[in-house]
Amino acid sequence: MRVFQRLLMATPSSMGSKSSLTEALALLPPLPLYRRILRVHRRKLEPEMRVLGDSYVKSEFRAHKDVENPLHIIGFLTEWQLYAQKLEGDQWAGDKLDKAKVDKMSDQQLGQLYELMQAIKNKDGGENE
Repeated sequence: MRVFQRLLMATPSSMGSKSSLTEALALLPPLPLYRRILRVHRRKLEPEMRVLGDSYVKSEFRAHKDVENPLHIIGFLTEWQLYAQKLEGDQWAGDKLDKAKVDKMSDQQLGQLYELMQAIKNKDGGENE
C-alpha cells in the first residue's frame, strides 16, 4: 500500500478526475483504518468472535501490505472502511452479502469466504456441544 501516500498527494489532473480524487481522500489511510477495525472488534464482538475477526483482519492487511495497484488499494480500503462503519452502527447483525459482490469474487476469494464460514460454524458448534 505504498502507493496510497502518492494518492493522498495527487492533484485532480494527475488522478484523471475530481471524483476519483474525492474518493481517494475520503478513505482512511491503512494503519488508522486497521486500528479502527481492531477497536470496533474490541467494543462490538464477543471474545471468541473477536479473536477470529482480529486474526482475519491482521492476515488480510499483511497480505495486501505490498500491493501497488491504486485500484486494488482503493477497493481494499473502501470495503474495510464500509465493514468498520457497519460494525460501528450495528447494521451488520443479520446482514447478507451482496450477490453482485459475490459474483465479482475470484475463486481464491470465494475459498477464503468459505474457510471463514467454516471457522465461524466450528466456533458456534464447539460452544453448543
